[in-house]
Amino acid sequence: MATIDAAPPVSRRRSVWSTVLRNPSVLFGGSIALIMLIIAILAPFLDTRDPAEINPSARNQKPGYTATVRDDEGKRIQVKYHLGTDSLGRDIYSRVIYGARVSLIVGITVAVIAVFVGLIIGMIAGYVRWLDSIIMRFMDGLMAIPEILLAIALVSLSRAGLPAVVIAIVIPQVPRVVRLVRSVVLSIREEPYVESAITVGTPTPTLLFRHVLPNTTAPLIVQGTFICASAILVEAILSFLGIGIPPEVPTWGNIMAEGRTYFRILPHNILYPGIALALAVLAINMLGDGLRDTLDPRFAKRF
Repeated sequence: MATIDAAPPVSRRRSVWSTVLRNPSVLFGGSIALIMLIIAILAPFLDTRDPAEINPSARNQKPGYTATVRDDEGKRIQVKYHLGTDSLGRDIYSRVIYGARVSLIVGITVAVIAVFVGLIIGMIAGYVRWLDSIIMRFMDGLMAIPEILLAIALVSLSRAGLPAVVIAIVIPQVPRVVRLVRSVVLSIREEPYVESAITVGTPTPTLLFRHVLPNTTAPLIVQGTFICASAILVEAILSFLGIGIPPEVPTWGNIMAEGRTYFRILPHNILYPGIALALAVLAINMLGDGLRDTLDPRFAKRF
């Protein structure tokens, strides 16, 4: 009698990712974030000009303005400023596009560093009992200071620039990751399979990376998206206040800061970078919400 082989079971990993990709928040937020990332990477090929190029004859022009300029060979050409110009005659469209690079670099870098550092410290705090109290009191002290005020203080103590901004934003974010990882480690540490591993003499590093680390992956992915969105927003605030990225480097924050003087008569100087900033933060937060809903067992039953 002929038998029919049973269909191979779908792997758990494939099942999780298929569930994630069915979530509308993940689809919308992830698509917008991916599009903005592609735009930032391809900035030189999207009809942009040098974002620092000054054209005094085209200052404070509205979107759609066309000017006649000379190219590198001295020939007269027509240049269209799609989103207008600022008080120095710089192209707002090019500055917004190139500003996405800085914002995304800051967001992604801060998220990666904060998650990595917080993961290591959190595992140590959750597993090494005598260090737990010392580490967590220090983290509580950092969390007691408002995030933006701590970032402003740290940037003020160093030279303005991208590394200083990244470090200033990372430090307030680390305690949140530490608390998350520590809570996961405390719950896993009492599990029978962990106790069995300890009984047979499994080295502590092997125990942490083989049994504890995999259980922190899902919450850390979600937390990383929220940190990325928060970092983009904080960087814009610092640049708007004039203490973040140097003014010659276009960022959404300093573009809005430079345009606030003429906001009543030329609102586009603030409107377009503001829309880009809001869209980026919204997309990444929606991506994080969707990942939380699908990767967290308490919410996953709804999908």
